[in-house]
Amino acid sequence: MLLASTPNAILLDVRTPAEFGGIHASGALNIPLDSIQSIALAGPAPLPKEATLCILCEKGGRATVAAGHFLSAGYPSVHVVEGGTQAWVAAGLPVVKGSKSAISIERQVRIGAGALVLTGVILGFLVNHAFFGLSAFVGAGLVFAGITDWCGMGLLLARAPWNR
Repeated sequence: MLLASTPNAILLDVRTPAEFGGIHASGALNIPLDSIQSIALAGPAPLPKEATLCILCEKGGRATVAAGHFLSAGYPSVHVVEGGTQAWVAAGLPVVKGSKSAISIERQVRIGAGALVLTGVILGFLVNHAFFGLSAFVGAGLVFAGITDWCGMGLLLARAPWNR
C-alpha cells in the first residue's frame, strides 16, 4: 500500500467534519472539500508540496475534485483512495469511530431531493399545476448530477451548519 511504503505520505479525508466525526480512517487529516481550493492555493503551503497526498471521501467523488485542486496548485504526488472510506472499512483497515453517527451528504441529498419532489407534486395537485415544475427542476438536477458527477445540492448541504 502506498501509505505504508511512503514515509512522507499524508492521508487526507475531504468529507465534512460531521461525516469525519462519525468514522474515519485511522491517521487521516480532515480538511473539508469546500476548504481545499483556498488551502491548496494558499501562500505558504499548509501541506508540504513534497508530500505524497492520499485523498479520500465517502466513495471517491469529492476526493477526485480535491485531487484536481492539489494538482493544479503544483502538488506533484496526489492519489485518490479508490472507493473512499467505504472501501477502507470494507477492507478491514484501521478506523476511528466517533460517538455520533452523521448522515452522509449523499443521503442528505436524497432526503432533500425526495422532499422537494414530493412537495412539488402535492402543491401541483392542491394549489397550482405550476408547482409540478419544482419536481421537474429537481429531477433535471439529479440527472445532471448523475451525468457530470457534480452536485450543487450536495455542495450546499456540505456548507450547512449541521455539517460543520
